[in-house]
Amino acid sequence: MKKTIFSGIQPSGSVTLGNYIGALKQFVELQDDYNCYFCVVDQHAITVQQDRLALRKNIRSLAALYLAVGIDPEKATLFIQSEVPAHAQAGWMLQCLSYIGELERMTQFKDKSKGKEAVSAGLLTYPPLMAADILLYQTDLVPVGEDQKQHLEITRDLAERFNKKYNDIFTIPEVRMPKVGARIMSLVEPTKKMSKSDPNQKAFITLLDEPKQIEKKVKSAVTDSEGIVKYDKENKPGISNLLSIYSNLANLSIEEIEAKYEGKGYGEFKGDVAEVIIQTLAPIQEKYNELMESSILDEILDKGAEKANVVASKMVKKMENAMGLGRKRK
Repeated sequence: MKKTIFSGIQPSGSVTLGNYIGALKQFVELQDDYNCYFCVVDQHAITVQQDRLALRKNIRSLAALYLAVGIDPEKATLFIQSEVPAHAQAGWMLQCLSYIGELERMTQFKDKSKGKEAVSAGLLTYPPLMAADILLYQTDLVPVGEDQKQHLEITRDLAERFNKKYNDIFTIPEVRMPKVGARIMSLVEPTKKMSKSDPNQKAFITLLDEPKQIEKKVKSAVTDSEGIVKYDKENKPGISNLLSIYSNLANLSIEEIEAKYEGKGYGEFKGDVAEVIIQTLAPIQEKYNELMESSILDEILDKGAEKANVVASKMVKKMENAMGLGRKRK
C-alpha cells in the first residue's frame, strides 16, 4: 500500500521561489509514489488579520499554482481546508489535549507575537489545528522545511498523547526533509530565509514575477567582493544561495556550476542564474493564467473537497467516539 503524504501551504501573498524549490517542486515528484493530500490552509491564514477579498484571491491563486507546477488532480487530492469542516472539529479536540506551556514555546508564536499588544488566540493555538490537518488522513510523511520541524514534533506528541489516553487511532507521522535547496535564502540578507512576508520586495522572487523583475532582483542580490563563484555557506552566503538555486533548477551539481564559472565574474553568473529562473517559471506562469480564467479549477477543487471530506469525517467520528462525544455511532 502507498504511504500517505500531507502538506499544507498558507494562501498569504505570493508563492516564492523558495517555496517552489523547498516544497512544490518536490511534491510533483512525490505524487507518483505516494497517496498525496495537498491543502490550501486558509484557516491558518486568519491567525493574523486578512483582507477578505485579497484572501479569496490568494486561495484561488495558490490552488492554481499547485496545478501549474505539475500537481495532477488524478494522482493527488487538492483541496481548501475550510471546505472540509473536519479540520476545525479535530483541531478543537486536539486543542483540548494541548498544554499552554508547549504552545507558548513555539518559535513561530514567539516571533509573530513579539512586541504586539494584542495577540490573536489563534496564533497560539494553531499547532493543534496543524496537527489535525495531518492526523486526519493517517499521514505517514510530512514534507517540511527546517522552520516547521517544531510543529511536526508537537503533532507527533499530540497523536501519541491521544493514542495513549483514548484509543490508538492515529498514525504517528514522520518528517520528510527536502533534498538540496531546502532553504533558499533572502537575496538581500542571505543569512535569512527567503520569505514572502519580507518588507523588502528585492529579497524574494515570486513564481509570478515577470522576467524583467527577476533579472533586476538577481542582479541586485547581495554577494561579496571576492569575485569567485564558489560554494561556501559560511563566508559566501550570497553566492552559495545563488548556486543552490541554479543547481536545483538546472539539475546540475554545485561542482559542475563552479567549474563552468571558473575565472568568470559575478556579472555573467548572475545573468545566467536569472535566465535559468525565467525559463523555469515561463511554462508555470502560462498554465497558471489559463487556470485562473477557466472553470476547470473550481471543478478540481470541488472534487478534492469531496474526496477529503469522506476521509476526514470518518476520522473525526473515530475521535469523537474515542473521547465520548455525542452519541455512540457505528
